[in-house]
Amino acid sequence: MLSVSSVAIMEKIFFNDKIIDIDKASLSVTDSGFLYGAGLFETMRSYNGTVFCLEDHLNRLFSSADALTINIGHDKKFITDAIYNLMQANNLSEARLRLTVSSGPMSLSQEKAQPTLLITATQVQPYPKEYYEKGVLVVLCPYRQNPNDPTCGHKTTSYFPRMLALQAAHQKRAAEALWFTVDNRLAEGCVSNVFIVKDSIIYTPPLYTPVLGGIARKTVCRLALKNSIELIEKDLTINDVLDADEIFLTNVIMQVMPVVQVEKHTVGEGTVGEITMKILSIFHKFIEK
Repeated sequence: MLSVSSVAIMEKIFFNDKIIDIDKASLSVTDSGFLYGAGLFETMRSYNGTVFCLEDHLNRLFSSADALTINIGHDKKFITDAIYNLMQANNLSEARLRLTVSSGPMSLSQEKAQPTLLITATQVQPYPKEYYEKGVLVVLCPYRQNPNDPTCGHKTTSYFPRMLALQAAHQKRAAEALWFTVDNRLAEGCVSNVFIVKDSIIYTPPLYTPVLGGIARKTVCRLALKNSIELIEKDLTINDVLDADEIFLTNVIMQVMPVVQVEKHTVGEGTVGEITMKILSIFHKFIEK
């Protein structure tokens, strides 16, 4: 059995069917997620004891599980209760949560295999405040997304290429790296969705690109519509990126992150744009509600 190493800031985890101390957990060495990355995960954030858009997270998880034939083994209510019980056990109201599932050990038949469910809850470590005040640098990822890859558009545990690209970006003092498809369409960031603004209209790559249907992305699309801000999903290229007046990134941890530089190219006037600031403000008000 493979022991899960101790993490000082994370006292308890939810593992399979109960809350245990993290150093008591063990994973089968034949687990499909461990051996083949055949698993799914969700990164979530809670505010004042409430998980942000939890229903959307679980809907995405179960949809991907159906598409990729990954057995979760529990229903949404069981997982919801597990998340909130774990937050209470770790005495957290402002938490970063990760839910990871796999179909379990490969050595057992599909009928007998017990899926692996792991939920962790830690204190949120926010991005630096200056990122939102001054904007960030992003670089272009040298790798490409293949629309024919069956895992594209799903949040699988096969995340190593994303981590490599993000690590390379950080070495260049960039906050993110932008991914393009094999046919040179803008896709997404390593851990974020991408929006550009041109002439006060927001554009973002459509889900069929394919891109991950981010929960923060979905929220921004909803809020733009509700606040009469025009938002269009369409195929975008590097020319659209370089011609943009504004660019921003989204995920549930970073929320709405302004981008002011792509490689050596300055976005717009090199400051946080008006539409980006408006979306960020609307997003924060939505959270407060």
